[in-house]
Amino acid sequence: MPELPEVEVTRRGIEPFVAGRRVERVEVRTPALRWPIPPHLAKTMKALKIEKVERRGKYLLFETSEGWLIVHLGMTGTLRVLRNVPRPPDAAKHDHIDLIFDEFILRFRDPRRFGAVLWHSREDGDVLDHPLLAGLGVEPFTAEFSGALMYRQTRGRKVSVKQALLAGTMVVGVGNIYASESLFRAGIRPTVAAGRVSLVRYDLLADAVRTTLAAAIEKGGSTLRDFVGSNGESGYFQLDYFVYDRAGQPCHVCGTAIKQIVQGQRSTYFCPRCQR
Repeated sequence: MPELPEVEVTRRGIEPFVAGRRVERVEVRTPALRWPIPPHLAKTMKALKIEKVERRGKYLLFETSEGWLIVHLGMTGTLRVLRNVPRPPDAAKHDHIDLIFDEFILRFRDPRRFGAVLWHSREDGDVLDHPLLAGLGVEPFTAEFSGALMYRQTRGRKVSVKQALLAGTMVVGVGNIYASESLFRAGIRPTVAAGRVSLVRYDLLADAVRTTLAAAIEKGGSTLRDFVGSNGESGYFQLDYFVYDRAGQPCHVCGTAIKQIVQGQRSTYFCPRCQR
């Protein structure tokens, strides 16, 4: 599943193309994604100018004068910039939506159809108040995110620290891969109860989350299964994993075999020696 780094890589790849450009038309081939695509979308977006593309958690927000196009990549979704001249590229089976500009197409592809393409009108208020966005935690690269914030929000909680990270109510975008990697960098065992982690260790974890996500963004994200960036190129952060998907292999720091367990139906990887 694309996590925050992959979504941010996509945003950075798309915005230089679409910002300041008008949508000539929208072609919807598959209206049934995770939620139905609004039937009025093609009419609403025709001739609208994309002012900017922002990200909130794992959601991409395409701002126009009339409202926002909200896009979530789901588990297998991608947004690709494709040349529209001399002729548009043929759509394949899982190419569900095209935003067509003068010289290029922004194509949404999603084999499993767990992604979402929605519309939020300005008449309905700020897009950040949308039900899908309003309850999200803070962004990891803002001043609001800190060890103190995580410490305050976890007092008395028995859920594991990894599950608390994945919930997205403290901080957004720390999905399964980057939770395991961040906890390793901070030296915290993923099974420890969130309420038992000290303020000092949460400070370490906040720094580790920022460092891990920034490194992943710099390297184009992690290419697992079929994620590619907006230009079709694969990321390569997976080459630098400390623990994720390395069960049985030696820890890069101490040489101990990396252990794999299951938490909340998801695989967790950690070093039994480095993480206590």
